[in-house]
Amino acid sequence: MGLWTYLKAAFLNRWNLLAFLGGGGFALLSGRPDVALPVVLAAELAYVGLLGTHPKFQKSVEAQLAAARRAVRSETTGRTLQRILQSLPRDMMQRFQNLRQRCLELRQIATDLKQPGDRVVDETFEQSQLAGLDRLLWIFLRLLYTHYALSRFLHKTDSESIRQDIGRLEKRLAQLPPDPQELQQQRIRKTLEDNLATSQERLGNFQKAIDNLQLVELQLDQLENRIHSLSEMAVNRQEPDFISHQVDLVASSMIQTEETMNELRFATGLDAVTAETPPLLRPVQAQIIE
Repeated sequence: MGLWTYLKAAFLNRWNLLAFLGGGGFALLSGRPDVALPVVLAAELAYVGLLGTHPKFQKSVEAQLAAARRAVRSETTGRTLQRILQSLPRDMMQRFQNLRQRCLELRQIATDLKQPGDRVVDETFEQSQLAGLDRLLWIFLRLLYTHYALSRFLHKTDSESIRQDIGRLEKRLAQLPPDPQELQQQRIRKTLEDNLATSQERLGNFQKAIDNLQLVELQLDQLENRIHSLSEMAVNRQEPDFISHQVDLVASSMIQTEETMNELRFATGLDAVTAETPPLLRPVQAQIIE
């Protein structure tokens, strides 16, 4: 972050602006603006320079800018969440709800084991646990939407028609000389070759979509099984810290899954996966989902 950012923040501080404008106004009314104004400007430059280079002020500016960026990411993530929830069909939403309920059960088991019989848990433990489970659910929900988008793409794409177009174009090309001398024939052949290449690319995309759909299905099952395994582990191990650690391990192991979703943005229209995760297990968010 450059020095100009800190100097700008120091100058735009509301108290500084108030003092600077007040001093400028006083200088203009003093009867000697030629003397007073340079003094005000010099004082302003000294103040902005000192404040803008102070480490504590710089940390404050960085914190404010980071908070602003988080707010923007959070708003973007919120819009993405609403888009997914409004688009998914009922059976997929039910699948998500079932998994979310399992996460709630896992959280409650770990909470009860942390402090048996006491609903009030350590805030740090609570937030850490929620963050891990939220991330698992967010990955699962995006995977569901990716599956839905790919299924729609395949449903709306007539692969047989594409194959017929390829056969027709190849037949027409075979009827033309491989190296026509006439300009008109050259144009016809070039157009047919371009059309054939486009049709072959469409067929290739269709096959890739089939392969990707199968991969997404496997990843959905994998994540679902891992969360079920965590729920069972929570009962058998009776070690809440270990459970929370395992949740983090599962979440961090889904890098390949997140890469898959990024590669399939052409079908889903979703933004690239970021570190921002919506609070899917919080009470307010739960009302939206349910």
